[in-house]
Amino acid sequence: MATDPIATLLSWRDEAAALGEPEPDAMSLATVSAQGHPSVRIVLFRGIRRGRVCFFTNYRSNKGEELARHPHAALAFFWPRLGIGRQVRIEGPVERLTAEESDAYFASRPRGHQLGAWASQQSQVIPDLSVVDQKAQVLEREYEGREVPRPDHWGGYGLDPQRIELWTGRANRLHERLVFVKQGEGWSELRLSP
Repeated sequence: MATDPIATLLSWRDEAAALGEPEPDAMSLATVSAQGHPSVRIVLFRGIRRGRVCFFTNYRSNKGEELARHPHAALAFFWPRLGIGRQVRIEGPVERLTAEESDAYFASRPRGHQLGAWASQQSQVIPDLSVVDQKAQVLEREYEGREVPRPDHWGGYGLDPQRIELWTGRANRLHERLVFVKQGEGWSELRLSP
């Protein structure tokens, strides 16, 4: 097993994609509400930037508001097609990516996704989906023949990994669990009982 847990994460993700994992970039993101309640949802892994695990979303969404109040989160990847299964769990502080990083990623998205970032007031109550569909149609006409700019309320986050667990499924539930804790520029490694 590699002693660089980030390299292992990327290797396992690539291996899962090669084996046809339906969504190898899917990861659970856990945040904490203002009341101290945990909240978890699936987001998509969008690479490593400046050593941080990145994802993108609406800053006004529930997760955006929770991260603004408590900028610490946990992530979990799970790839069942890798042997008995493999997981990577990551914890650490979260901060917004730079406007330039968010602009660059936004420009790479399909046009429909760009318009969707404007059309959806993510996490807000709506009477039905026609509200969003109509807004998307209006935006499609408004930006016809022009580039869609990134909304100020949409962008990226980077989680700075302070603790990473690499979990490999084994027979009889005697799983391998290696934990890496950030120590300066390197990692200390611990083995946990299954």
